[in-house]
Amino acid sequence: MKPEHFALLRRRPVRIASAVVLVAAVPFFHWQAPTFYLNWFYRSRSVQEMGAGVGWGMFLVAVLFVGTLVLCAAFLSLVPGTRRWFTVLGAGTICGYVLHGFLIRGAEYLDVFKDHPWLTTDPGRVVVTLVALAAMTLLCTPPVRKALKWVTEPEMAWAFRKDEAAKQA
Repeated sequence: MKPEHFALLRRRPVRIASAVVLVAAVPFFHWQAPTFYLNWFYRSRSVQEMGAGVGWGMFLVAVLFVGTLVLCAAFLSLVPGTRRWFTVLGAGTICGYVLHGFLIRGAEYLDVFKDHPWLTTDPGRVVVTLVALAAMTLLCTPPVRKALKWVTEPEMAWAFRKDEAAKQA
């Protein structure tokens, strides 16, 4: 995107609409969560494997892509252009992105949702969302980033030829 595209997103009417979209998205996704098959999101199976015809599947995939674009634009419109107290968390999102899967798989391995079925109720999903927000925030903090930098941002110099070795070759 060009700077003028971001400027469009930062206009006051767009920011107000973005806030409404994001606030409305939370209850919508909590309502849809029990019936939503995650493979639609991950695109890990064909539409036929997920029980949809080709036409309906293509429509749903298009709706998911457009919805994703709208939510991304809404989020970007609300990102401040100046440094704030939470800017340091934004700089550490790679840690949360790379490591959150281990928390999810750990919860599955420990049968957290099977042992505590109330977590799949509406109040339980709210609790899971709040715990996930806290976990993601923790994963993005500087101490966690520093401790796990070897995992999320490994030194890769060994994988590339040095200039001297390249000249000799």
